[in-house]
Order: sequence, then C-alpha cells, then structure tokens
Amino acid sequence: MPDDSCLHSDRPFQRQTAPGAAPGTLISPPCAAPTQISVFCYSSTEFHEEPLPDISKLGDLLSQWPMTWVNVTGLGDARQLETLADLFGIHPLAMEDVVHVHQRPKVEDYRDYLFLVTRMIEEANPLRTDQISLFIGKTFLLTIQERPGDCLNPLRDRIRKQAGRVRHAGPDYLAYAILDATLDAYFPLVEQYGDHMEEVDEAIEASPSPQVVSEIHRLRTNLLQVRKIMWAQRDALNELIRDDCPLVSPETRVYLRDCVDHTAQILDVVETYREMCADLRDYYLSKTNYRMNQVIKVLTILSTIFLPLGFITGLYGMNFKNENNQSPWNMPELDWRYGYLFSLLAMSLTTVGMLIFMKRRGWLDS
Repeated sequence: MPDDSCLHSDRPFQRQTAPGAAPGTLISPPCAAPTQISVFCYSSTEFHEEPLPDISKLGDLLSQWPMTWVNVTGLGDARQLETLADLFGIHPLAMEDVVHVHQRPKVEDYRDYLFLVTRMIEEANPLRTDQISLFIGKTFLLTIQERPGDCLNPLRDRIRKQAGRVRHAGPDYLAYAILDATLDAYFPLVEQYGDHMEEVDEAIEASPSPQVVSEIHRLRTNLLQVRKIMWAQRDALNELIRDDCPLVSPETRVYLRDCVDHTAQILDVVETYREMCADLRDYYLSKTNYRMNQVIKVLTILSTIFLPLGFITGLYGMNFKNENNQSPWNMPELDWRYGYLFSLLAMSLTTVGMLIFMKRRGWLDS
C-alpha cells in the first residue's frame, strides 16, 4: 500500500520531472499506488467485465465492442501508462498532466478525443481529493485515478444491471455519469461541514475554548478548497457545453447542464458557510472578550473595595501611642475598649456604602 504522506493530491505544487526535462516526460510520483487496469465492454444487449493484467489484449477488446470503458487505478507503473498512451494515441502533454496530480478541473480538446480532469473526494476532514483524468473517444472512455477506491460503484452496478441509459449511450454520457457521481459526493460533504458548524456554534455558546478557533480555521480551509475545485469544475463544464465538439452529443449537453447547476448549488452553500465561519470566529471573539471583561470587572470591584479597607487597617496599624507622655494628637482608639470593633464596623460600613454606590451607578449589572 502506498504511503499517503508521500503521495497526496492536496500538497503544494510539486513536479516529478527535473527542471529542463523534455515535455511529456512521465515519472511516477513517489510511493504511487501500483497500476491496475479493469475493462468494461458493453452494448445495449451484451456486457463484459474483466481485470486486465495484460495490456496487449486491450486492442482486441477495443475492436470487438462498440463501447469500452478502461479504468486505470494507480500511477506506479509509468511504462504501462506510456503503453496506454501509445495504444489510444494520447498526446504526451496530456499524459504528463495525468501523472502530475496537482491539476485543477479542466477540459482540453485534442480533436480525436477530449481530455478532462476532475477531482474526487477521498477524505472529508481534512479535505483530501484524488485526481481523475478522463479521455473521451468515439468508442472508448479511458479513466485514470490516483489510487484505488472511488464513488463509482453505483455507476458500475447500473452498467452491469443495464439500468438507466448508460448501456444505450456513448462514451460522452458515461463521462457525464462519472462527473455527476463525483459531484454528488460533494453534497454529503458540504452537509457534514454544516453539521460541524452547528456543533462549533453550540460549543462556543456553552464554553468557548482555544480548540474552537482551530476547528473554525480547519472548516474554513476545507471550504476554501471545495470552492476552488467547484469554480474550476464549473468553468470546465461550461466550456464543454459551449464548444461545438462532435464527441459530445446534444443530448449529453443537456445532462451536463445539470452538472453545472450542481456546481452552482455547491458554490452557493460553500459561500454561505464561509461567511458563517467568519461569523463564528467573531462570535467566539466576542464571547471571550465578554468573559474577560466580566473577570476584569469582578477583579476591579474587589480591588476597589479593598483599597479603603487597606487604608483603614494601615492607618490603625501605625500605633502612634506614647505611654509616658500622652499626646492629644495620638490615636485615642488605641486605649478604647471598643476600638477594634469600631474599626471593623468602619470597614463594613465602607464596603456596604461602596456596593450601594456602584449598584446605583449600574456598575454591578451584567
């Protein structure tokens, strides 16, 4: 199994080729998953599925079936990828984009085929996506994924069971179905982020902690990544709909417009959630500032109360008394029987008086 720490689609921009290398040079990413190939061949009445360890058999399948879906998972074998490129006549620059998995969603027209890039969700938090490259030909669809595992099993079941119109349509409709499946996977993800935001809101209301800020920042980062993907995906789909490409039928363009609508819906929700993240951050800061102000308020009141009390105790602590020569300016309370009680009463009355004064001024209100 590949190590995700050394192969990750959402890492900063990294190229595998050295500076100055020839265009179209294929170098597998480090720790890439082993390359595995599976084939779906079908018509409206027949269906054939098999793993394909030997690429030499692929040419016969392409010639025998009216529609062939070749699915490649893993980029570990650059030679196999080069063999596939030669078999399907794929431009070296397009294959280079397949191996460099930092690509944004896009569409490129190579006349004999269309090259599409989309991103599929791998993990929700932190958000990780895998790149899926699609090559749409007249009688074939070639898909290349970074790693095994995807959200396309329901689509495969529809092909096996002849459900829907996949078996009656061409590779352009199959490409639409793949794009639609990857986009649909973003809706539960966005809903999950929305539920998480409600939990963060409740945590702030109950007891704000520094961990809440980290959660808000993580949510905002994930939403920003989704926003970037959806913006590029919408632009690519609009380009695919507008361009008069014979490889995409007018019927399929109608379905692609539904994908554009899905991207718009996701973008609207993401923008709303990003604004809510900013509101949650402001709410957290206001709550912490309010709590800090309350603490400072209590400490200030206590300090203010004990200030005159300290003055009284300090005054009587001077003990100005002369046993031999009584002075009229010395403290008479030092020889008074109730002098101690008098000082306590003075401090108590001072405290009560200050509290009444603060209450009337509204300083004790929350």
